[in-house]
Amino acid sequence: MNQTTTSTSDTLSPQTWAVLIAMLMIDSFHLIFGRLLTNYMSPFVSALFLMLVATIEVGAVLAWRRAIDWRVFWQHRWFFLAIGGLVAGSTVMNYTAVTLIDPGTASILGRFATVVTLALSYFWLKESLSRQELIGAALCVVGAVTITFQPGDLFRTGSLLVIGALSFYSLHIAIVKRYGDNMDFGNFFLYRVATTAAFLVIFTLLSGNAALPPSRQAWLIVLIAATVDVVVSRLLYYWALRQMRLGIHTILLTMTPVLTIIWSRLFF
Repeated sequence: MNQTTTSTSDTLSPQTWAVLIAMLMIDSFHLIFGRLLTNYMSPFVSALFLMLVATIEVGAVLAWRRAIDWRVFWQHRWFFLAIGGLVAGSTVMNYTAVTLIDPGTASILGRFATVVTLALSYFWLKESLSRQELIGAALCVVGAVTITFQPGDLFRTGSLLVIGALSFYSLHIAIVKRYGDNMDFGNFFLYRVATTAAFLVIFTLLSGNAALPPSRQAWLIVLIAATVDVVVSRLLYYWALRQMRLGIHTILLTMTPVLTIIWSRLFF
C-alpha cells in the first residue's frame, strides 16, 4: 500500500454539516436493519446479501458512467483486501451481536470504538487530540466497561462481539484515512464493497450457513438495507471522512446511539 495524505480542516462548511446530519440519521439505523434481518436469516447471510446488492448497485452506476477502472484495484489490492476483510468481519459480528442484545445497547457499547479510533488517529496518523476529545474517550471507556460486565453470559458475549466488531471497523477506517484519501472516490467505494462481499462469501461458506433470503419480504428488507445502510450511508461516511480529521469525524459519530435507542424503542 502506498501512503497518501490530504490536508483537512477543522472548520466545516455548511455542505459538510448537512452531510454529517444526514449521515448520523442514516447511520443510526445500522443495527436496526441488522435486528430486522435476524427474523429471516443468519447474520452471515444477511451481511452477505446486503453487500452483494450494494456491489451490484454501485457497479451498475459506475458502469453506466463508464467510470470503472480496474487498475485502481490492482494498484491498491492489499489495501482493498485489508479493509474488505476487516469490514466483513465487523459486519458479521455486529449482526450476530444484535441477536443477543438490543440494538440500542449495542449502539451505546459501540462507542468504545471512539477510543480505538482516537488512539489510531493520534499514534498512527499523528493527529492532535484536544482536551474535549480526551475526555470523551475516557467517558467511552467507562461506559463500555460498565455495559460489558453486566450479569448474564449472553449479554457479555454480545458486548464482546460489539467491541470486536467496532475495533475491526476502527482499524479499517484508519487505514482508509491514511492510504485512501487521494483515490478516485467512485472506484474506491466500488472495490471497498466488492472486496467486503468477497470475504463474506468465504465466511458464509465456511460457516455452513449459505442460503437465499427465504421470502419476498426478506428480499425487500435486504434491498432497502443495502441501498440505505450500505450505499447511501457509507457514501456519506467516506465523503465526510475526506473533509475532516479522523478524530473530529469519530467524535461526531458518538451522537448516533441516541437515535438508535429511539428507533429501537419504536420498532422493538
